[in-house]
Amino acid sequence: MSTNVPQVISDEVFLFYVDTALDGMVAIVTDLGADLANERPDIPGANSPYVILTHCLGVMEWWGGHVVTGRPDRRDRDAEFTATGAVSDLAERVRRARDQLGSDVAGADFAAPPRNPPQHHDDLVTTTQGAVLLHIYEELAQHRGQMEITRDLLLADR
Repeated sequence: MSTNVPQVISDEVFLFYVDTALDGMVAIVTDLGADLANERPDIPGANSPYVILTHCLGVMEWWGGHVVTGRPDRRDRDAEFTATGAVSDLAERVRRARDQLGSDVAGADFAAPPRNPPQHHDDLVTTTQGAVLLHIYEELAQHRGQMEITRDLLLADR
């Protein structure tokens, strides 16, 4: 694939959609407060809103940082699913992760192959850095919806 292919979406537009998803998730954990944000619905295998957002930060770092930019893989995916903590700390981690993703996007060549293509994917997600970045947004949008349903279940139990 040639790197001379024009980028069809600007960094600014891409990050606007990422920010919209992240802002929505931060609003959910903030509105719920620490107790409910760290609670799991009474459904087998369900995750808390805190876990879901923590997982999204892992997604952003692994796909954006490791796969797109080539940073070393420091992700502890298993720990994402047991995470708990203060909502204010999580909101600050989101801000830092968003800033990092902004830097990663600014340094990306949307038409070039990923610098660290994952071995477990051999589909369109990994064909270009741009495709990987769209996958990040896909994951954030899906998990925002999951978090909205999780919030609704937690509030219905109250």
